[in-house]
Amino acid sequence: MKARHLTFFLETGEDMLKISSDGFFGWPAEALKPPYDVKKLYDIAHIPMDHPYIRRQVERAKGITSALNGDAVTIYTTFNPLSLLRLQVGWDQMMAWMREDPKAVLHACEVIADDHIGLMDSLLDEGGVDGFLYSAQNAELTRFTAEEYRSWVRPAEKRELDHLHKVSEYVVLHCCGWDADEAGTTDRLTDWQDYPANAISWASYVDHMTIPEIREFFHGLPAYGGFDNRLGCLLQTGTREEIKNETRRLIALGGTRGYMLGPDCSLQNIGTERIRWVTEAAKEAGRHA
Repeated sequence: MKARHLTFFLETGEDMLKISSDGFFGWPAEALKPPYDVKKLYDIAHIPMDHPYIRRQVERAKGITSALNGDAVTIYTTFNPLSLLRLQVGWDQMMAWMREDPKAVLHACEVIADDHIGLMDSLLDEGGVDGFLYSAQNAELTRFTAEEYRSWVRPAEKRELDHLHKVSEYVVLHCCGWDADEAGTTDRLTDWQDYPANAISWASYVDHMTIPEIREFFHGLPAYGGFDNRLGCLLQTGTREEIKNETRRLIALGGTRGYMLGPDCSLQNIGTERIRWVTEAAKEAGRHA
């Protein structure tokens, strides 16, 4: 995984590296393992900071940041507490627990947040990362009402972001549209509108907001994104000139301040050569700015 991150960075010519947390989705608590019982969530135990789930992430991050030796800003991909729980047990089980005993789920998320904050602090202090791409999820219009989200999801999520905002200047709030797209709906972006962050990553092709619109919606924060990431998108199928033209269009729309090129979410089956076409066009635009 370390080698793949470094190869991607070198072959694409990017100036910021988003470190993936693949292999560490979910949360390794005994209370989240079968047989499932919502009442077990009231007794969910803390994860010690020497747990392999913690140490392996920190050590991998340190290997990547040490090899980069300051040549790039590094942000680590992470998820909110409810998503960590959901990635462990699945959508159906999470929603069943929410309907049966939301207070139990909220309690589990608060315990997860305690330990997750410790992990993120270790990634900063020992792993050498500069900040985080914090994935806020579960706000699809078809999942929770605004009041349910505010009562059940927001407390642990907001506490983590409040902490991160104090310890890092590189906190990207990722308003994930992946699940909303699969459900054929959109996110209720107002759930996240007042969250503390240094930049906003959003699903422009799912939530249908342009670069200027998303910046205005999030009170002038810099925007990070703009490229569709879905299967069959331009980055996957377009010619070199088509991808370069789209890069120029996005830069013209976003400007050279308060905007970072990037995809709406994780890229699927896209070669590094195609990403290099984007960075080449961006550098060309910078020289003529």
